[in-house]
Amino acid sequence: MTRIPEKTAEDTERALLVTVEHVGRSMWKLEDRAEELRRLAEACEIDVAGEVACRRKTLTSNFYIGKGKVSEIAGMVEELEADVVIFSDDLSPSQQKNLEEAFQVKTIDRTQVILDIFARRAVSSEGKVQVELAQLIYLLPRLSRMWLHLSRQKGGVGVGMRGPGEQQLEVDRRRIRERIGRLKRDLKGITGQRKLRRSQRARFSMLTIALVGYTNSGKSTFFNALSAGSVKVKDQLFSTLDPAVKKITLSNNQTVLISDTVGFIHDLPHHLVESFKATLEEVLNADILFHVVDMSDSRMNEQYAAVREVLKDLGVEDKPVVTILNKSDKMSDQNSINRIAQAFPAPVVISALRKEGLSAVNDRIMYFIQGDMEDLEITLPHKHYDLMKLIREEGSVKTEEYTEKGVSVTARVPRKVKYRIFKKLKARS
Repeated sequence: MTRIPEKTAEDTERALLVTVEHVGRSMWKLEDRAEELRRLAEACEIDVAGEVACRRKTLTSNFYIGKGKVSEIAGMVEELEADVVIFSDDLSPSQQKNLEEAFQVKTIDRTQVILDIFARRAVSSEGKVQVELAQLIYLLPRLSRMWLHLSRQKGGVGVGMRGPGEQQLEVDRRRIRERIGRLKRDLKGITGQRKLRRSQRARFSMLTIALVGYTNSGKSTFFNALSAGSVKVKDQLFSTLDPAVKKITLSNNQTVLISDTVGFIHDLPHHLVESFKATLEEVLNADILFHVVDMSDSRMNEQYAAVREVLKDLGVEDKPVVTILNKSDKMSDQNSINRIAQAFPAPVVISALRKEGLSAVNDRIMYFIQGDMEDLEITLPHKHYDLMKLIREEGSVKTEEYTEKGVSVTARVPRKVKYRIFKKLKARS
């Protein structure tokens, strides 16, 4: 049985980071994977005591890595007095158990670090439910190793231990499954509330835009610049967990809805996507996606591909997508900006921080609105004259003639407005 040293809440954990590259299986370079793992650790306020890189053609079922590397890491753990070893890849429950016995310190993987960050960032009751659900689904097959007790929600310290409990001698699996069931029911209720809010917003027939992108690509800064919003902005991974929705007015006085969503990351664990479906529904139900890309990041292409893969997993890869190349203020010259822009389909180059390029974003939104417009020819009975206000506000009236039967109108209106008008007339007849 592994005896893992306990830590107090005041202690800062010292971590040894282990980055593994499965040769031929990943498009991410070893150094890029190592840097991202380092940033994830820093987001958890962990002191990085040291780092180890490992390239493997084949992975082992018992330790994930080879026995020689295991011995090397065990020696480094003792030398550096590390409290935790963090792997860049997901480990199976048995692999975690075997590695912990070899290292004699807590050993966790990248998913646990991400879950810890989510637990720190969750503010709303919805976010907390989603985080706890993801934690418990991840924890369930690892109970024999973790020995966490659910009856004390505030126990346990350190990365990977935040949220669902503290170390105990035994765990009641049945209680965890029941808790997961309750959380899933709570999420269904949240989904219903979101559906109601979306139906209320749909009454106004506005175009909806969802911001997506790799974590720390500047989505929240872009959201604030467009909407005069106050979403928390910080130079760190996953700074925004809870979605935000605001109405913005374009230069032609038409209005659209824009939503900021949680950032994506490469190899996002499947159960995290499932647990955060309620949040990601803003993406699922948007008319247009704005894919925000940090053009100053050397891993821009890999990050772009990672987001596209998540969109594919969500089943929304066929939605209209506008590439927003952000952080142009960090680029050295215009030639570099032009070279990068040429590699993407009709991108919009901006600096959200300096609010540069927003007029081009406005024009792109108006282009989509125009593409969504349809001709409307209708005679509205006098008793339905209130619908003229909707036509004037949301569309462009070409002709308007008053007769004994009512008002004969020809106009250009959004497809949603046209559908709404005929639906209202049918309901009133």
